[in-house]
Amino acid sequence: MCAVINNMIKVIVVIVMFIMFSGCAWASEQASIFVYHRFGDQRYPSTNIDVEVFASQLEYLRQNDYNVLYVSDIVRRLKDGIELPPRCVALTVDDGYISFLSGGMPLLRQYNYPVTLFVSSDTVGSGSYLNWQQLGQLHSEGVELGNHSEMHPYFVSAEVKDQAGWRAKAQADIQSAQQAFMSHLGVVPNLFAYPYGEYSPAMEELLRELGFLAAFAQQSGVVDPEACQNSCYRLPRFPMGGLFATLVGFKSKATMRPLPIKILSPLSPVLSAQDPPGMVFTIDSTDITLSTLRCYVQGQQEAEVEVLGGGKYRICAAAPLSGRRNKYTLTAQSKDGKTWYWFSQLWIHP
Repeated sequence: MCAVINNMIKVIVVIVMFIMFSGCAWASEQASIFVYHRFGDQRYPSTNIDVEVFASQLEYLRQNDYNVLYVSDIVRRLKDGIELPPRCVALTVDDGYISFLSGGMPLLRQYNYPVTLFVSSDTVGSGSYLNWQQLGQLHSEGVELGNHSEMHPYFVSAEVKDQAGWRAKAQADIQSAQQAFMSHLGVVPNLFAYPYGEYSPAMEELLRELGFLAAFAQQSGVVDPEACQNSCYRLPRFPMGGLFATLVGFKSKATMRPLPIKILSPLSPVLSAQDPPGMVFTIDSTDITLSTLRCYVQGQQEAEVEVLGGGKYRICAAAPLSGRRNKYTLTAQSKDGKTWYWFSQLWIHP
């Protein structure tokens, strides 16, 4: 337990140091994308953000001259080689809860910031979810709509359990949601957000074949041209819920730099025989002080970075990963000591 607490303290120190030293290290080739769920709904603290905190985040963006774009605009620019404006961020919301309309949207109107809302079509109009009329009104105001599946299933679990039939079922679910959007609103979304943030290479390929522009997960990280070149169908977003939904955390993540690593193995986040996974990668050390490279693991002590030679590195947690979803979070400092880099790798126990 002491090791876990010390690990958490180290992560907090990294964030605080980043805020102190990042200064004017702004880049025009990157964007931080944030994902929210509930606004001012204390019944579900892990996915909720206080409305006052959300207001302070938007005020921070305004006071510091951030450029808030639709995620579709960011992806198109990166794919087409068009430079992004400096201080670039995007705001996204998953699930389509009514609290977005009552708690989040009034502030977005006030600041005139764009937002993308990912909706699961089967939940529309039920319980605490927005109905089609409300979604139509939001869309007419400029809210970008994205597909979040029909039934919000565990796609990866279905893939593992039914390797022969999962693809047809997943395609039917996604296309049914597309048809619902077209039937009720006359729009066909070209963006997708994975339920629970879970993806696999096969899911990426399916969404590519279905014609989606991009797909978004929930592992933390910064979007840059390299991310789109690797795959526009597993783009990272910084979650803003529970303990992470703070102004301090928002500031640090809005100014993070993407850690320039390339994963060599494993190529899928879905865990099979090897747990904990040994991740082999290369890293562009042009602006990185390699001695500062660290790997943090949820619920565990810091993982050791092993030098393999030939520009390759390997990290592996000390023990099997806990929970259905876990991650390796890597950080490193720039050579001038003013900038921190960040990368997070998702792992899934299906």
